Amino acid sequence: MTTIAHGERRNLALGRRAGRWLPALAVFGFGLVAWQWILPALGVERFLLPPFSDVVTAFWDSRDELVRAGWITFKEALGGFVLGCSLAFVFALALARWRPLGNALMPYLIAANAVPIVAFAPITNAWFGILSPWSKIVIAAVLCFFPVLVNTLRGLTSVRPESLELMRSYAAGQPSVFRRVRIPNSLPFVFSALKIASVLAMIGAVVGDYFGGSTEALGVQIVSAVSLAQYETAWAAILVASILGIAFYASVAVVERFALRWHPSTRGEAQ
Repeated sequence: MTTIAHGERRNLALGRRAGRWLPALAVFGFGLVAWQWILPALGVERFLLPPFSDVVTAFWDSRDELVRAGWITFKEALGGFVLGCSLAFVFALALARWRPLGNALMPYLIAANAVPIVAFAPITNAWFGILSPWSKIVIAAVLCFFPVLVNTLRGLTSVRPESLELMRSYAAGQPSVFRRVRIPNSLPFVFSALKIASVLAMIGAVVGDYFGGSTEALGVQIVSAVSLAQYETAWAAILVASILGIAFYASVAVVERFALRWHPSTRGEAQ
């Protein structure tokens, strides 16, 4: 009886998961149909959006170059993601520990985040050189830094007073309070920010390529294809960037699921 009940619960959980994915799959299917047949029938020009089959054909014809370009840009995005998120987490720990410091620095951090990335990209090229991957890594890091900082700081500071009082009753020092209470409490906030940052890192790396970089980078491939009126190839490169961004996001989500198995929200999804 226990085995049967367990199997029924598993089937029910699988059914709920399938039910959550069905609307997204339906929208995806309709989008492909619209892209392939409806939009051309409405007179959408090829330079605006070529048919999906032409984009797939262009990808297949240039798959080696596009995959290599995607890998180069993904490494830049991954480097920026690691750098920006690591610095943001360290800054958040410091600002949560010394709150007056956070109040003093936060306006300047907000002002720095308000600078458009297209204005910052030429500066990083001047700092590190147009062909250096570090110019793109820094752009991706800047985009990742602020969302992770804000979410992590919120998680570190939104701790229940009862938990802090309990730690004080044990005469726990600040390192123990952070290790046992504040950091575990911040993890759901941190992973929410990391999923956002994974997408922003890809955007930053591709946008950085627009202002110069290796001729094999994905952003440069897009600019070159558009300048030569090879719109199918340009959209194929955009498709590669999108797939990499989705895979990056999904990887962070998988890590979150394993790291937060103890959290009520994760346990609720698994039931």
